[in-house]
Amino acid sequence: MALAPDGSEAGDCTDPQCDGTQQRAAVLGSGARPLQYRLPRFGVALQFAPTDFIQVNGAVNEKMVAAVVDAAAIEPQDKVLDLFCGLGNFSLPIATRSAAVVGVDGDAGLIARAARNARLNGIDNARFFAADLTQSEIGVFRDRWDVVVLDPPRSGAQAVVAQIGRLAPRRIVYVSCHPATLARDAKALVETQGYRLCKAGIFDMFPHTHHVEAMACFERTG
Repeated sequence: MALAPDGSEAGDCTDPQCDGTQQRAAVLGSGARPLQYRLPRFGVALQFAPTDFIQVNGAVNEKMVAAVVDAAAIEPQDKVLDLFCGLGNFSLPIATRSAAVVGVDGDAGLIARAARNARLNGIDNARFFAADLTQSEIGVFRDRWDVVVLDPPRSGAQAVVAQIGRLAPRRIVYVSCHPATLARDAKALVETQGYRLCKAGIFDMFPHTHHVEAMACFERTG
């Protein structure tokens, strides 16, 4: 979940002029250094623009990324698919542990930022593509993957979950900012896609609010 400059949730803007991207920021002056945050455990730094989606609680995000990578149990030879990858928050740390990572997101601007972050960090085993993940006919859905990471918006990953059985990952790690859609998608993964829930937890990304980030890990049963 991202916050708009006025403090509202980026996905819940009621301004009729709002297109969901909250393009209300401008650079004052010149020579400003790029904004960035670091994930020291993985030796990566991610640059972002003021209007980009990032997790706003840096300390909790650092712990969450580490927990996702640990839960994924990535092997050095693994191919990993990171869906709703944004600017590479999970993709780039995963790339330091795996043979290859492909990140997909519907926001072409974030995909460009992710690719640039890979270059800036000297990571050459990560590729990024822009695609509408509500659609079923996407090239990456025709490949096999060892691990899939999902970090969808509040609406969840229903279309992806319906296809995930044919991707046949041995493990899925699903990060969610809306536990209700996570519960819906978890039910489908278990009942129709051949997975079992092996781990779950929450991260208090937004203290003193009712919002949390949830994580669930699934492993293939057959």
